[in-house]
Amino acid sequence: MKNINSHLKAIAQSYDRAIELGRNGIDSYNNLPEYLMKDPDYINFQTARENGLDSDSGRIEIKAFLSPAVNARFVDLGCCLNLMFNGYDQWPSTYYGVDISTETIKLLREFSEKKRLRVGMLHCGSIHETPFEDNYFHIGACIGVLEYYEKAFVREVLIEIHRILKPYSRFVLDIPDHAGKMRHFMNLVETSMGRPDKFDMSMEEFEEILLDFFEIEKREKIDAVSMVQYFLKRKA
Repeated sequence: MKNINSHLKAIAQSYDRAIELGRNGIDSYNNLPEYLMKDPDYINFQTARENGLDSDSGRIEIKAFLSPAVNARFVDLGCCLNLMFNGYDQWPSTYYGVDISTETIKLLREFSEKKRLRVGMLHCGSIHETPFEDNYFHIGACIGVLEYYEKAFVREVLIEIHRILKPYSRFVLDIPDHAGKMRHFMNLVETSMGRPDKFDMSMEEFEEILLDFFEIEKREKIDAVSMVQYFLKRKA
């Protein structure tokens, strides 16, 4: 957990910049440094983007597993713009988003007000310390987030997720696939934006921690972005 506050600040600033650029019509991923566009894996990266495979947040498997219902509270940790671009605004459950980026939360509030969405809360803060009560959520997700953090912090996040979920509730999260062919390039991309991978565990080490809090229903490798997605059930 050493220097975690400065690291959290750097990630927040990185996403704040991305939102500000987006408001001006600039997609950060379409304006990569020249050395990345010359990388052999750049073509695969662009192909994934063109086919909508550059993010694993909007996969239909997530909704199918979580089965959002009208009376369910759904927490999206490290939410980014899932509510806007990954179909979460169409879910019947009540949406709660947490993100460390002030600009992200500001944009989501504008979006939800404009669309008159049923939103429980949009909270700006770190996902390891949330404002919610114990056993509050029926379902949840944390996608494209844990790769930025080291083991001690990841464990704190898992403890917090376990705390705010109801017993036996369902949750989806992902971690980087270090052996995946796109992992190195994806890290180069994120590093160029000021948010490099810090995840320092193998799948086996991660699962050893994970199993203290959750049962693993299934795991799936997402080759296009070299991530491993976990479908989980919270232990009592």
